[in-house]
Amino acid sequence: QFKVVESGGGLVQPGGSLRLSCVASGWSVEHFIFGWFRQAPGKEREGVSCISQKDGDTYYSDSVKGRFIISRDNVKNTATLQMNNLKPEDTGVYYCAADASTGVIQDMCIAEQYMFWGQGAQVTVSS
Repeated sequence: QFKVVESGGGLVQPGGSLRLSCVASGWSVEHFIFGWFRQAPGKEREGVSCISQKDGDTYYSDSVKGRFIISRDNVKNTATLQMNNLKPEDTGVYYCAADASTGVIQDMCIAEQYMFWGQGAQVTVSS
């Protein structure tokens, strides 16, 4: 059975950095897209960044563009979200998600697109 597990959340001061990792197991990830989503208290889950299967096309929400970097390693079955210059509004539970769909990644960074979800990792940005 395919599943994904996140790690790397925590508490950081504004301007700091965190790195989230997502490890997949069960199947090779080369046919899966990956997405990172976050949910703040009282808000809907939003797509932060997503990456396509092989060519590595990426999507970033406007709120994180220029600060976050998504990457993947199809050999290690992992996806990573490097978060830099963190702001208090980045606080929330971050979820890794994966799906075997194909298409334009910029159109696919929505929660309903993804079948497999991790348990979530808390990220808190506060001084």
